[in-house]
Amino acid sequence: MGSQVRGGTRWKRFALVMVPSVAATAAVGIGLAQGALAASFSVSGQEFKVKAKELEGWDFVQYGSVASGKTLDGKAQNSPVAVSGFSKAYITNMCQSVVTPNLPFGLGNVTLQLTAGTGDEKVYAKDLYLDVSELGADAEFKNIDIGVAAGSLPKADGKPGIQPGTQANPNGFSQRADKAVLTDVEQKAWATTAGTFKLPDLSLKLVSGVKECY
Repeated sequence: MGSQVRGGTRWKRFALVMVPSVAATAAVGIGLAQGALAASFSVSGQEFKVKAKELEGWDFVQYGSVASGKTLDGKAQNSPVAVSGFSKAYITNMCQSVVTPNLPFGLGNVTLQLTAGTGDEKVYAKDLYLDVSELGADAEFKNIDIGVAAGSLPKADGKPGIQPGTQANPNGFSQRADKAVLTDVEQKAWATTAGTFKLPDLSLKLVSGVKECY
């Protein structure tokens, strides 16, 4: 599939843009019922890692925001994130992991590992938003606009705009594309939300020690 980027652009190991011109938010929003409703929540004090062979998403948008919550010891934390949104996405061979450190009773570090989409059927997500702090991938975009004012991303006709419940500077930096294909994805994130999230071949297990997806 060719990238059509006003003349063509392809970025190797593309790190998604996060810019500081964002209004701080007290909570991260979640799009529900195709964006008609919004529910706020405080993010956990643990980032998680996601690895995937491929993410193919439509109606890509991205803008800066802040994920707010508390650390594991109960202190307030606010973390800058790049919010990436898709009207729908298919994910191949997905692995998600999060490490809980220093559990009592001699348990030490424990890693939660989740895998899905490892067979013939891919993971499917609708109204997907990713609050990302770090990303590495090969990325290809179709009809991308870079430098769009975030306020120009209204949600209409099922396309993602600024996530409901999220405060972002409407004059701040954002970008959009008709389609994005990310391969060999390695991502650190604070939150993932979706109106629908279908996980074929789901496997979840707890493993002693630090055994992350990458």
